[in-house]
Amino acid sequence: MVMNLDIRPDETAVYALGGLGEIGKNTYGIQFGDEIIVVDAGVKFPEDELLGIDYVIPDYTYLKENRDKIKALVITHGHEDHIGAIHFFLNAVNVPVYAGPLALALIKNKLDEHGLLNSTELHEIDEDTVLKFNNMSVEFFRTTHSIPDTFGIAVHTPSGTIVETGDFKFDFTPTTKQPPNVQKMARIGSEGVLLLMSDSTNAERAEFSKSERWVGKTIDKLFDEIDGRIIFATFASNMSRVQMATEAALAHGRKIAVFGRSMESAVTNGLALGYLDIPKEMLVDAHEINHLPANEVLILSTGSQGEPMAALARIANGTHKQISIQPDDTVIFSSSPIPGNTQSVNRVINELEEAGATVIHGKINNIHASGHGGQEEQKLMLSLIKPKYFMPVHGEYRMLKVHEGMSHEVGVPKENTFVLDNGDVLALTADSARVADHIPAEDTYVDGNGIGDVGSAVLRDRQMLSQDGLVVVVATIDLKNQEITAGPDILSRGFIYMRESEDLINEGRKEIFHAILTAMREPNASEHSIRNAVVSQLQRFLYEKTKRRPLILPMFILI
Repeated sequence: MVMNLDIRPDETAVYALGGLGEIGKNTYGIQFGDEIIVVDAGVKFPEDELLGIDYVIPDYTYLKENRDKIKALVITHGHEDHIGAIHFFLNAVNVPVYAGPLALALIKNKLDEHGLLNSTELHEIDEDTVLKFNNMSVEFFRTTHSIPDTFGIAVHTPSGTIVETGDFKFDFTPTTKQPPNVQKMARIGSEGVLLLMSDSTNAERAEFSKSERWVGKTIDKLFDEIDGRIIFATFASNMSRVQMATEAALAHGRKIAVFGRSMESAVTNGLALGYLDIPKEMLVDAHEINHLPANEVLILSTGSQGEPMAALARIANGTHKQISIQPDDTVIFSSSPIPGNTQSVNRVINELEEAGATVIHGKINNIHASGHGGQEEQKLMLSLIKPKYFMPVHGEYRMLKVHEGMSHEVGVPKENTFVLDNGDVLALTADSARVADHIPAEDTYVDGNGIGDVGSAVLRDRQMLSQDGLVVVVATIDLKNQEITAGPDILSRGFIYMRESEDLINEGRKEIFHAILTAMREPNASEHSIRNAVVSQLQRFLYEKTKRRPLILPMFILI
């Protein structure tokens, strides 16, 4: 059965499947009548408590049930929290995709890897593109961020215009030579905007974010001072930062080697699209750098977020096949940790220092500028767009609340602002706005090839395994004659060292033996009831003896 929204025919519905109260998995729907425009298809990287989870993506149930209404997936820019789930999205809902040149190149790589490239309708857009449908139309305006080809999106509906900014800051001296189109923003605002959905990431920072050119001066100064090899780690998608590092390398006579699949892909795409300018003869492979003087080498590497399988982490722990740390190496982290990644980044920094490298990181070294606007830029966006209603997005709950407060300072009435949760449906007309409905928007966990098959119960078991380990009970049971014909035996993994715990194991076997016999003599005894009895008895016993609660797994052979 198709899930329909509880809205009137004259209302435009706006909802988020991700991106409210969190950093990541940005996915927004704008719907009027039988047409839906989806903005972005992002992924969120798991935090430490999500043991074994690879990605967190939105719940696409509502979109799958209304797939015939979806006219387009429009992309603001090519960061993973905006395109990282696109192959999962397209597997659920195969619709036309519209994106800027760099985002489209990154999307093509991703779809090719997952066998979806030939079955997906892809369109390249620029800020002059206009998409027209029966009830709605879409136009784009250029913004600046830490990646080229970044756009805000204006969706024109019969109720009014809905603007979604994407990630933005106002950088008027961008290294990409793509300044924000303030005139177009002002024009859209002057024509009337019903609702603004705006990036809240830096809402707690009372500042105007620094330009990328400010970082470039610091990078050049660092290259002046460093004599050994330089390993430069940043987001592969941050073409500005990659270009600044390569320009500094060329100015100082350094050859450039690229490590990490995403960095190799970024350099290839950047050269093809004209965002990077690196003479071919200055690029060298891994084997050549070992034959060059240390002061003639720059290594561009992935892994600035401490990802365990990225090139930098493998270099740090000595498992990289082609490169190891040398005493005079300097590693530059030109990024700041994404929330949830701080521990991973610190671990890699410590390993690099222990291996003998000098590590330069942190804001005090002026080697990173945020791609998100601070409070002054958020106020500027509100003042340019002049929305009737305001809905902060792209941020954790406290950021949304601060951003909401700022909107009141620039003239949006308090009753016209909405801090919502993922799944809440905001219904708008030209003269009204109300929270009208709620659609499924729970996190969906991706573990290997499994999508959504890991729930809270599995995560709880993994948490127990990580904290207290596993105890396996093995026995052969003759249920008919109420006899134990073999065992019970106990195996431990991550709980105790069995060779040094013979007394505990022997006592535990006795507890299990009596628990099985007692359970078998009960009326209507079954394998299930015996399992429960063993788990209950052994948990009590082990907690009494060790104050730990391992996961207990009974395995019975019935004869």
